[in-house]
Amino acid sequence: MKIDNAQLAAFAMVVREGSFEAAARKLHVTPSAVSQRIKLLEERLGQVLIRRATPCQATEAGKTLVRYTEELALLESEMLGTLGSTGATAQASLRMPIAVNADSLDSWFLGVFDAMPAEPPVSFDLRVEDQDHSAALLRDGTVMAAVSASPAPIQGCTVEPLGVMRYLAVTSPAHVARHFPAGVDAASLGSAPMLRFSLKDALQQQFIARFTTDALQPPTHMVPSVHGFVALARRGLGWGMVPEHFAQSAIAAGELVEIAPGNYLDVPLHWHRWRLGSQALNALTSAVRAVARNALRQPP
Repeated sequence: MKIDNAQLAAFAMVVREGSFEAAARKLHVTPSAVSQRIKLLEERLGQVLIRRATPCQATEAGKTLVRYTEELALLESEMLGTLGSTGATAQASLRMPIAVNADSLDSWFLGVFDAMPAEPPVSFDLRVEDQDHSAALLRDGTVMAAVSASPAPIQGCTVEPLGVMRYLAVTSPAHVARHFPAGVDAASLGSAPMLRFSLKDALQQQFIARFTTDALQPPTHMVPSVHGFVALARRGLGWGMVPEHFAQSAIAAGELVEIAPGNYLDVPLHWHRWRLGSQALNALTSAVRAVARNALRQPP
């Protein structure tokens, strides 16, 4: 069964842009034309592919098709570039959706963009996702590659270790004096205000588990910003797990202190990517590998 390329392009653009109207603008057609192409594709495959919501999302059946359309678009762009085509498709940069956790994106991963070759041009579509959850975006085809804490291989992908990101439990000296005067234990951890990046951020609870098996629920501030997280820890709003890259200078200046010196969390990071013969994806992987080797702690 042959699938119409125009229908595939319409489907991919709706999922990518989140609405039929936005997809129509990108494809330079009317919203009704996009709707008709999606309808024909769904009829041909006998499956509802897009959940009509705000934003539009791929159904479970549609997620299977998302990855295929992204792979096809990437390989087609690279092929046209290799042939030296002067068409509009060849002139567009390659789109590469990637999932990276916020701590990596704001620190060592920035060097990856410097290490990428200038040709072919690549348009990165970065998704910020917790390192413990980014693998899910690979499974449903949303991204082509991801930094993940999981070493488990994903179907259709390769995985390799990158190194270890170390997290320190820090806060201001005043916060320690007020809430941890006798050190860290179940009682102090249960009452001292804590910082948390998001609901998916489990690092603080993992640290607490080193000192007690009690299910503690300390007062918690949600701070969905890496730099804001560090700034509020420095101001003594709460304690939290901060990458040593961000904590070291503040510790040296006396603005931050560890609440339990010598206790830290090492989070192994892994690089997952589609098992696809793409020059751009290979170049990205080489850049990630080289930058991580110098920026992350390497296991013995």
